Amino acid sequence: MGECCGNIKTRLIYSCSGCVDVGEIADKVARKLTIEGYGKMTCLASISAGISGTIASAKSADENVTVDGCSVACARKTLENIGVKPAESYTLTEMWLEKGKTTVSEEIIDVVSQQIKQGIVSEAQSKKEQGNNKNTGCSCGSC
Repeated sequence: MGECCGNIKTRLIYSCSGCVDVGEIADKVARKLTIEGYGKMTCLASISAGISGTIASAKSADENVTVDGCSVACARKTLENIGVKPAESYTLTEMWLEKGKTTVSEEIIDVVSQQIKQGIVSEAQSKKEQGNNKNTGCSCGSC
């Protein structure tokens, strides 16, 4: 998590944990990102279940990040259903993985984790997000 003006940002990570290969990879990537200090993985299912504390955490976080396995985008849509727009949203099949054809391996998990930490997305995903005008920097003027 980054520091800006002495404040530590709260970055929550929500991932798909679907039954196919890219869902498993999304889940493992989110866990790896948590271990590496990029953010904190939290429970997507509890949002779907309407657990008030988890919903409040999502709404008050500085940044919410979703990692979806495929274009169905369950993680992103779950947050949007409670009125939360993720600051970052990654879809593995729009990055470079193929649903149903990707071997789950530590190498793939490492590569995807690094790409997310670096903000790397595919050309298709970048085009989809054009015009989003995400502010990824500090607004205090001293950073």
